[in-house]
Amino acid sequence: MSDPGIERRGEAITIALVDDQALFRGGIRMLIGSQPDLLVVGEASDGRQAIELAARTLPQVILMDVRMPVLDGIEATKAILAQADARGGDRPRIIVLTTFDLDEAAATAIRAGASGFVLKDAEPEFLLAAIRTVHAGNAVIAASATRELFEHFEQAPAAPVVPERFAELTAREREIFLLAARGLSNSEIAAAEFLSEATVKTHISRIFGKLDVRDRVQLVVFAFEHGLV
Repeated sequence: MSDPGIERRGEAITIALVDDQALFRGGIRMLIGSQPDLLVVGEASDGRQAIELAARTLPQVILMDVRMPVLDGIEATKAILAQADARGGDRPRIIVLTTFDLDEAAATAIRAGASGFVLKDAEPEFLLAAIRTVHAGNAVIAASATRELFEHFEQAPAAPVVPERFAELTAREREIFLLAARGLSNSEIAAAEFLSEATVKTHISRIFGKLDVRDRVQLVVFAFEHGLV
């Protein structure tokens, strides 16, 4: 249900809304519409519509409800990211919207490639900041909550196998990796390691490349799946 009459505003971050409650979507659309750097390019009420909407409008960020009729947010997330990979373009950043804090569905969506999750009752300012954050690709949304999700729902393997690519990290990069996996921000890592934030950003970028992870959410997933934290 995209809006054919909408005009793109300069370099605004393009956003798709996916939720089965029209009233909720309307409220989020009004909130986003109040921001000059954000632009809603379409809406969908279920996962199947979301896949079609993503292919048609190529949004940079998708706000995705977890529980919907026809196709849920987890399967829609997988399909949309696979669709982007097949096309060869940039993957959209997907923010999962959930009603519950420790939500196994949200954890599953993150494993599937979502860039984080936001509670539906979050403050409006937090949601706006979350959109800008995932678009920049440089932070984990609600990092402590993401960590709790994995601690709550996933047991580390008895004998975790550390991927060979982890051995490519330098000693300093491993230290920064572990701090980032625990949810520390760049400024917190810089203070802990007595480095500048610019240096931390450089290390984080190199870690992403060596581990073939897209962002800090995927870094957290990598760490927990391989028993590194």
